[in-house]
Amino acid sequence: MRSRLAARSTRLVLAAAAVTALAATTACGPQGPAENGAAAPTAASSSPAGDGKGEAPAGDSASGGSTSASGSKSTGGSGDQGESSTGDKSGYGQSCGTNDLDFTVTWEAQPISHYLITAKAKSGITCYLDVNTPSVSFGSGADGVASPVGQGGEDPIKLSGSSVAYAGINVKTTEGEGGKQFEHVIIATTEEDPDPAQVELPDAPTVDKPIVTNWSTKRDEVIPRVI
Repeated sequence: MRSRLAARSTRLVLAAAAVTALAATTACGPQGPAENGAAAPTAASSSPAGDGKGEAPAGDSASGGSTSASGSKSTGGSGDQGESSTGDKSGYGQSCGTNDLDFTVTWEAQPISHYLITAKAKSGITCYLDVNTPSVSFGSGADGVASPVGQGGEDPIKLSGSSVAYAGINVKTTEGEGGKQFEHVIIATTEEDPDPAQVELPDAPTVDKPIVTNWSTKRDEVIPRVI
């Protein structure tokens, strides 16, 4: 009887010791973040912009890339001038500027020898010659400016596609051997045009007190005569 009580006491002591050890382990042992409510540890964050390492936070980098893509500027020039990027200016009522036109100059022997200017609108352009007389000069001196004689003339003349306008020049209206030789003539649609065209002549005529007619769609109306 005494031996059974001793064995039972021993089992109780061992059981108590096991409970005590389990409690101690639970109270003092390591716990995970999720168990104690603490934030989980993270890796070291990247350096912010301006820390001397040249790195930007990930969020700033993403927004910077978006700005670069949407903020790029196009380089279309012609649109700034109220024209399309292809140079098309096909609106009615637009005055012809010198750079809207292509000019050719030919020598005409009959019925009176003279030079014939032919003006044609460039591809894709529709415009009007609403200044009746072209500005024509030889060289930069005042004595090389052609005087208008008022012959011919239609106001305004529409230029588009294959349509053309003509004007005639008599380069020498004086007698004798006076004058200067020129290989080019300067043509503009108005006297104020900042970008006149310089056109090569078929030869190098002697120029002295030149005259020029008005624009016309009829060649026989632009034969310059001294009045």
